[in-house]
Amino acid sequence: MNQITNTHLVERARRLFGDSACKLQVAALPWRVADNGIEVLLITSRDTGRWVLPKGGVEKDEKLWRGAAREAEEEAGIRGAVSRREAGRYFYAKVQWIGRAVPCEVIVYPLEVDVVADNWKERDSRARTWVSPAEAATMVEEEDLGAMLRAFEESAASFRADHAK
Repeated sequence: MNQITNTHLVERARRLFGDSACKLQVAALPWRVADNGIEVLLITSRDTGRWVLPKGGVEKDEKLWRGAAREAEEEAGIRGAVSRREAGRYFYAKVQWIGRAVPCEVIVYPLEVDVVADNWKERDSRARTWVSPAEAATMVEEEDLGAMLRAFEESAASFRADHAK
């Protein structure tokens, strides 16, 4: 990520959340090559039903990119080759059940999907859909995530060299 973009994100987070410390999360950006080009997978959040990437916290001593792959399997029932190189970062406010918003910084790792399970851990609480990156960008609420999705269509193939199983 270039310095200008990173500075922009940090300043944006500061404007949104003040000086509150951000909670770190990781997300998978599931993708595949389809007949009509690159497609990405979005899932619904369990609480609000909005469209999101599979994401969550990192377990102790877990590599960030492995955490993203684990979240993809748990939340979306998918497996594949995950890049060790991030596609970008975005910030959002995670609203807790008590109504308090916790600022989160999410590091996103592309995951080229090769297995889509019919049954998975969170099947009963989430929907999933394959769409173009441009369409996905219009479906998510976070502006910075939308920009990342729009840019991903052109760069998806470059992440293949950085795969890890």
